[in-house]
Amino acid sequence: MEKNKNKGNARKFDFYVLLFFLLAFAGWLWEVGIYLVTRQSLVNRGVYYGPYLPIYGVGGLALWFLLQKLHQKPIVTFMLSALLCSGLEYAASVWLEWKWGMRWWDYSGYFLNLNGRICLLGAVCFGLGGMLLNCYLLPAYMKLYHRIKPGWRLALCGFLLAVFILDITYCAIRPHTGHDIAW
Repeated sequence: MEKNKNKGNARKFDFYVLLFFLLAFAGWLWEVGIYLVTRQSLVNRGVYYGPYLPIYGVGGLALWFLLQKLHQKPIVTFMLSALLCSGLEYAASVWLEWKWGMRWWDYSGYFLNLNGRICLLGAVCFGLGGMLLNCYLLPAYMKLYHRIKPGWRLALCGFLLAVFILDITYCAIRPHTGHDIAW
């Protein structure tokens, strides 16, 4: 009986791929929306040309793996999400600057920033986003995921991964550094 219970909780590869792209796209929408409101300009914010920010996909998956058992503890989820995502954002900032010699964001003018790479406002937003994701949105995603036929899920994964790999390959040579992308 225990064996069947664990088998039912196992997740398939396509579950994580689709979740990654959903979160990366949501992160792209968030960033583009913020820029649209604050700067009144529509800008593709990100290292890649496609409508996704992989850091949000990676961060969301990390939150899923690390915090899924805390989905009924929103305050704990908020605090841990703020810490984990801020750490990821800091590391990504350091890596991007090391790799390309430029910054994609700079929070130097924000309250309680750390080397302009992260700030308190960002941490609060990450905490709220992680809490919303873990406590409310992921249960809805699981229901939607199970409504899609396995063949369609795999086809969608194949398409998304192919486009993403092409984008990564192109950007390894020529990163997306257009107007208002990098600092």
